[in-house]
Amino acid sequence: MESYILQTDIGNLEIKGAGDCICSIEYLDTPSEILTTEIPASLIPIVTQLKQYFKRERTQFDVKLAPEGTTFQKKVWKQLQTIPYGKTVSYQKMANELGDPKVIRAAASANGKNPISIVIPCHRVIGSNGSLTGYAGGLHRKKWLLELESPVTQGTLF
Repeated sequence: MESYILQTDIGNLEIKGAGDCICSIEYLDTPSEILTTEIPASLIPIVTQLKQYFKRERTQFDVKLAPEGTTFQKKVWKQLQTIPYGKTVSYQKMANELGDPKVIRAAASANGKNPISIVIPCHRVIGSNGSLTGYAGGLHRKKWLLELESPVTQGTLF
């Protein structure tokens, strides 16, 4: 598995991939002493696309994903990928779209275990009342990402 640490405005992202697939993109909350300068060839597409995303030049990602998880988690992560850029859905709506309103807690748990941040856009899921709720990367990052994707560029969403 190859890895690369991408420095962004919301902290360092550790990107891991195997072959031509992305396996994880995770926030590093502690400063990394190992900042690589050379991007592994297999990770150049995702690093380029993430940089474009952060500059508001890209709204969709075009890379192969290989997240590790249970069958249900993978189903939730697939559902997350259907949420359009700049839009949000509630946890309840996500559960309903998965076919069972009663799986809201399980869906929220799977959402929180998403190993491929940003590309699998778990930050686009909010509370039924429109509030920011849970984000493994921290609510400050969730707010920042939603504001980045917002078509309204003045003021703040939350």
